[in-house]
Parts: sequence; C-alpha cells; structure tokens
Amino acid sequence: MRTETIEATTAKAAEDEIRAAIENWAEAVNARDVKRIMAHYAPDVVAFDAIAALQFKGVEAYGKHWKTCLAMCAGPTTFEVHEPAITANGGLAFVHYLCLCSGTNDKGETQGGWTRATVCLRRIGGRWRIVHEHFSAPFDPASGKALFDLKP
Repeated sequence: MRTETIEATTAKAAEDEIRAAIENWAEAVNARDVKRIMAHYAPDVVAFDAIAALQFKGVEAYGKHWKTCLAMCAGPTTFEVHEPAITANGGLAFVHYLCLCSGTNDKGETQGGWTRATVCLRRIGGRWRIVHEHFSAPFDPASGKALFDLKP
C-alpha cells in the first residue's frame, strides 16, 4: 500500500509539471514567441504536423516550421489546448488533447479549426521535454479535404 501511495504521489507531481509545461508552451504559441515555444522540445524531436511536410526531425527544422506557420498569420491567432489527458510513468509521459488553432491572414480572414494532438515527453535534465508531437485532422476520403470545421 505504501509503494502505491508513493507511486501515485510521484505520478501526480509529474502530471502537474507536464500540465504546467503544456500550458506554458500554449502561452508561448499565442505570444508567437518561437524561442520560448522551442524551449519545450528535445533537440532530437520528431514531429508530424498537420501542414506543410510529412515530418520534421530535430529542433532546428521544427523551429523553422513554427516560424513559417506563425508568419502565415498577419493578425490575431488562437491556440487552445482542450481536454488534455496526461499519463506519466518514470521518465516518460504522453498527452493527448484537442486543439483549436486559427489565425487571421493579411486579408482579415480567419482560417483554421480543430485538430487532434498527441505529445510524447521525456524527462531530460530535470525538465519534461517534447520528444514527439503529432497533430492531425480527420479528412473526408471522398474529397480528400481535411475536416477542420468539426467540433468536439
């Protein structure tokens, strides 16, 4: 019983740290602060984003992608993490959530919608770092178009 209590306390502390890290990361995205965004990733991150490329390997390549994505939005952006579910065990963790991501282009039009995200983290140097990230959107197989207008 004592071991289970210690494990539960440790897991709860890890989940709290990870929740705070994800919140800080989302705040950095809304602030359009690429340096702060990238501080949450491991150097060898592998990311499957929903736009532009099949995959990104390494923090430098993914940082360039973040700069490109944020540059697409001339006006206000929205980046919200909804319903995060966190599981942590030892030095590994994963989080999945729904993400509302939109931005305003240079014509004043808001573009974007809901995506799904799964994030894998590893405890590195005393901090939780994202080692793998995967954003996706459901698609209509008949048209081949992503369904960004679906709502939770």
